[in-house]
Amino acid sequence: MPRRTPAPKRATATTLAPSTVHIRLEGLETQHQRLLTQIKRKRTELNNFVEQMRSIATQIYQRTTPKFQKINALDEEIHTLFNEILTKKKLGKQTKHKIAQIYHNLQVAGIISQKVDEEEDTELDELFEFNEQENEVPHEYRQQQYQPQPELESPSASRTDESKKIRSYFLRLAEIFHPDKATDSETQMRHTEIMKEINKAYQEGDLARLLEIEKKHEVGEVIDSNSEDDLTRKCTRLEQQNQFLETQYESLKAELRSFKNTPEGAMVSECKKVKKKGFDPIDEISLQIESQISVISEIRDYVKDFHSAKMTIKEFLCGPAVLSSLNQSMIEDFLDQILDEMGE
Repeated sequence: MPRRTPAPKRATATTLAPSTVHIRLEGLETQHQRLLTQIKRKRTELNNFVEQMRSIATQIYQRTTPKFQKINALDEEIHTLFNEILTKKKLGKQTKHKIAQIYHNLQVAGIISQKVDEEEDTELDELFEFNEQENEVPHEYRQQQYQPQPELESPSASRTDESKKIRSYFLRLAEIFHPDKATDSETQMRHTEIMKEINKAYQEGDLARLLEIEKKHEVGEVIDSNSEDDLTRKCTRLEQQNQFLETQYESLKAELRSFKNTPEGAMVSECKKVKKKGFDPIDEISLQIESQISVISEIRDYVKDFHSAKMTIKEFLCGPAVLSSLNQSMIEDFLDQILDEMGE
């Protein structure tokens, strides 16, 4: 039996054993992917929250606009009635002062809008014996108040660096995917769609999205895993990218917090709580507005009765009965709030 000659051994490429730079690169890539995932989730959370705000605001607007129009009409009517009472009725100075005080209190309490023209303002100042000397702003304070304030330091430098970084990635990707550089129609169409994504990410200042596009289409720098220099350069680049991604993630969190702290954002949270209890939050708001309409209507009728001489001056100066019940309700709400805070 003839002897077999052993097949010649193939030359195999020698690879470097995992070194410090390999371990460092692996950690940076893990951090990079984690940041991209966090940014994507936070961006989705932010977009969803803003959409909820818009949706609730639209529903409230559609269902409450007629009610607010009625409130505005009642408000305008009350102002007109008081104006005619104070300017056309023959009243003593003390009586006129008391009526003006009721009018003023209704405005301060927020039951009717604060709408006083210059003539009425002058008249009310006289009725309340406005002391200009006590309320005058000292000259020294006025000078201090209107002195140019020193400019506050802003994080514009870091923001500029971030903008430059985003712009550099945008220009690099735009150079690669510009549709005019495509050699065939199919590639041109594909590049057109990619450029839409690139432009959107650039306009939104979304570095994470630009990096995702780069990774998806494999347009990054080719790295030799056996080259210490290549690996070190990649580590440096990843460190810079991760730093900017950290900033972007913190900015998204801050933006979401700012939205949640607005009255509209608080309304989203309240609506969620009400829904959990089985109620329609928009219905609850509508009921509150209808209750407000009822109060303002009662005050309108009270002023109207005096205006048309259906009520004596003595009865009118006692004030509308609804104000007494409102004051009692406000006191009870205030006490409940204190007790809740103590309980918490």
